[in-house]
Amino acid sequence: MPKRTYTVDLHNHTPLCNHAEGSIDDYIEAAIDRGIDIFGFSDHAPMEFDPKYRMGFAQMREYEAAVQSAAKRYQDRIQIRLGYEVDWLPGYMDDRVLRAEVDYLIGSVHFIDKWGFDNPEFIGRYEGADLKGIWKEYFDLVAKMAKSGLFDIVGHLDLIKVFKFIPDCDIGELAAPALDAVAEADMTVEINAAGFRKPVGEAYPSQTLLKMAFERGIPVTFGSDAHTPEQVGYKQAEIHALAKAVGYTEAADFIRRKRVMHPF
Repeated sequence: MPKRTYTVDLHNHTPLCNHAEGSIDDYIEAAIDRGIDIFGFSDHAPMEFDPKYRMGFAQMREYEAAVQSAAKRYQDRIQIRLGYEVDWLPGYMDDRVLRAEVDYLIGSVHFIDKWGFDNPEFIGRYEGADLKGIWKEYFDLVAKMAKSGLFDIVGHLDLIKVFKFIPDCDIGELAAPALDAVAEADMTVEINAAGFRKPVGEAYPSQTLLKMAFERGIPVTFGSDAHTPEQVGYKQAEIHALAKAVGYTEAADFIRRKRVMHPF
């Protein structure tokens, strides 16, 4: 008998982040329709910075209770996980988030010295900039995030490529220290489909970086990074094929901060 395979999708949002649409049930119904077996909500965690793009601390209980309630309602149809996507921004991360009773925490770098480099509002800063220097700064932050030991999953490992401002150098060389830190921390890297919806037009991370992750024994998981129900399962076949082309056969799931691997 062949092993049962699982479709895992752990990175998805809710309207509480102020830039997503649709109810929690809408996302779950979409996941069921698209054959997803394990579906995780990891909405943007609160912090006292950039509040326009995240829930407030007073909404954490509402968010957690809503996801947990949905998990019970849908338990016969799909497995639901609860997490947060947490910005790596020293001085702004909060113990209320870091100690939350959730299944996993995604650590993401969205800011370089408080510059929201993936936000179209601030894209002008790339013009005439030292792209290699920016990319090195970005991967240095990913390494520091991994070394903190606070998180389970690295969010969109090479998000810095989002607008296709890519330096003319060996990207693997820039990323290698970060990947070494991720491996040392025993973190998981997500293969995130959102890049297909952005100017870069490909998944995070690139196949080159994914091969480097595989060589280091770093596990992977998958995420739609959906901000609407229609985005759930987006490019699912493509990100699975990318993982398999590199050599991956299992996807990480998390229950109460413990990693569980499933064939996909």
